[in-house]
Amino acid sequence: MIATKGTGFDIILVSGEPYADHPLSPAGMIARVLDAEGWRVGVIECPDWKTKDDFLKLGRPRLFFGVTSGSIDSMLVNYTPLKRERAVDPNAPFQSRMPDRAVIVYANRIRELHKGARLVLGGIEASLRRFAHYDYWGDDVRRSILLDTRADILVYGPGELQAVEIARRLDRGETLDGIRGTAVIRAEAPEGALVVPSWEEVAADKDKFCQAQKSLTNRKTIAQKHANRFVVQYPAPDYAPADLDRVYGLPFTRRIPGTFPELGMARFSVQTHRGCVGRCSFCALSLHQGDRIVSRSEASILAEIRRLTRHPEWKGFVDDLGGPTANMYGLDGADAATAQRRLLALLLAARRVPGVKKVFVRSGVRYDLALESPEYVRELVRHHTSGLLKIAPEHVSENVLRLMNKSGGRRRLEEFRRLFAAVAARAGGRPQHLKYYFMVAHPGTTEKEARELAAYIRALERSGEKPVEGVQIFTPTPLTRSTCMYHTGKDPMTGETVYVPRPYAEKKAQKRMLVGNAEE
Repeated sequence: MIATKGTGFDIILVSGEPYADHPLSPAGMIARVLDAEGWRVGVIECPDWKTKDDFLKLGRPRLFFGVTSGSIDSMLVNYTPLKRERAVDPNAPFQSRMPDRAVIVYANRIRELHKGARLVLGGIEASLRRFAHYDYWGDDVRRSILLDTRADILVYGPGELQAVEIARRLDRGETLDGIRGTAVIRAEAPEGALVVPSWEEVAADKDKFCQAQKSLTNRKTIAQKHANRFVVQYPAPDYAPADLDRVYGLPFTRRIPGTFPELGMARFSVQTHRGCVGRCSFCALSLHQGDRIVSRSEASILAEIRRLTRHPEWKGFVDDLGGPTANMYGLDGADAATAQRRLLALLLAARRVPGVKKVFVRSGVRYDLALESPEYVRELVRHHTSGLLKIAPEHVSENVLRLMNKSGGRRRLEEFRRLFAAVAARAGGRPQHLKYYFMVAHPGTTEKEARELAAYIRALERSGEKPVEGVQIFTPTPLTRSTCMYHTGKDPMTGETVYVPRPYAEKKAQKRMLVGNAEE
């Protein structure tokens, strides 16, 4: 049973976001998976951390408390890239219901009120703080969040398999050692583990920080010493298509509370796959969700769409059919051209499901992959956009793109622009445009590179495009290669010195070259 009130729970999940019985809600997904295994699950959503009441209302769980900030890191929720509180941001005021460093705050409140209870951390905020990490908001190197929360175990990445295994072991009174996709604190490093520089070393020595960064991977057992103990990460589990088919096939009601409008826009979205092979330097996906693709079966996806058509609030539209990048579906075990053909067949089948008026693809596409299949681009333009297709070139400077690990460069972008324009012209109907996302102030971006990007955008505007749909100032988030560059001034993979734009005035000036208002 999943409930937000009552007593006698096996597991209680505490989430910084509102709870929704929806596959895109982290707490909603884990609650459904544990419920399907027979455990009684309670959920405490958006707790008031200043009082005891919310943390006591469901009592003490028999097995464990699971703690997450939700789908977004609480510091990103609460602060702009220039560290301005979003609650007082005149451009986009937003009142968060989460405290800063929500996972730590919630965990320590639970420790205070439920002494001896088992505590499991999960979600992206915990996942990317499992080792010692540079913290942009404090401008320091913090130790693993496991130490600051005194948690029993941390789940990194998608956590369905891990959560079930943790519950099973605790139910049987067994040790939590060795569970794939988790991190724990132990007195010794396991035999054969890759031992990276300690917290003390990476905090004091930027070269050691780079050395540790270069070693990070989800595929190995890694140990990092903190004082006289080790944080131990076990390799990620090998999720298979059948695992995704099973969890996304659970009976979600897709009820979304009015307090969760962000998810409401994706009520009828369908996730096709997980992971990303792009390995962009600034992106946390490769150390969170993984750098390989796991695709659901076509049968599972189409069955989910058919279930949506029977939903009482269904209007005929799939809000989004995709994943972290829409056209990486099928890349598990196939080359790009074969994967694009598989994806094309899926799109054709999805829009032919009775009761479906339109299947939107809003996840954004990787244009270098899309070039492998002009037929896929034609299908997108004719049937799956609302007049805009999202792509993320991020920059046009070859040096910045190299540091971002963005493949293809400007040449591939221009190839895709030509292909898209030709397809859109032949498609007829409403005008079609590309929606570009760019980034300023990434390591390696001097005034010269910023002006290069600004000149490119002006040229697009003169050609009749309105390209600046999204411009973000680079925000260093824990454990990424770009964040290592920001902190150390070096590329950890090559050792080369990298220019870093640090002053707020410089960051705003770079953004102002692209858009008029850079006060964020």
